[in-house]
Amino acid sequence: MASELNKQRVERLVWILVYGGLLSLVLGMFVQRYDRLLADILQAGGALVACTGALLIWVRSRMK
Repeated sequence: MASELNKQRVERLVWILVYGGLLSLVLGMFVQRYDRLLADILQAGGALVACTGALLIWVRSRMK
């Protein structure tokens, strides 16, 4: 069984990753006009981080 403290840490990390990833994704869209390479890096990184957060939502749902 996971302790209550571990559940809270995972839950906090989930939202940091989801919102941080989406923020990076949107920032990449704004930067796209000026620097294509930087925009691609920001968008790919943001999508990866947001997907990691979504995966942790599933992990958190399986914790007892």
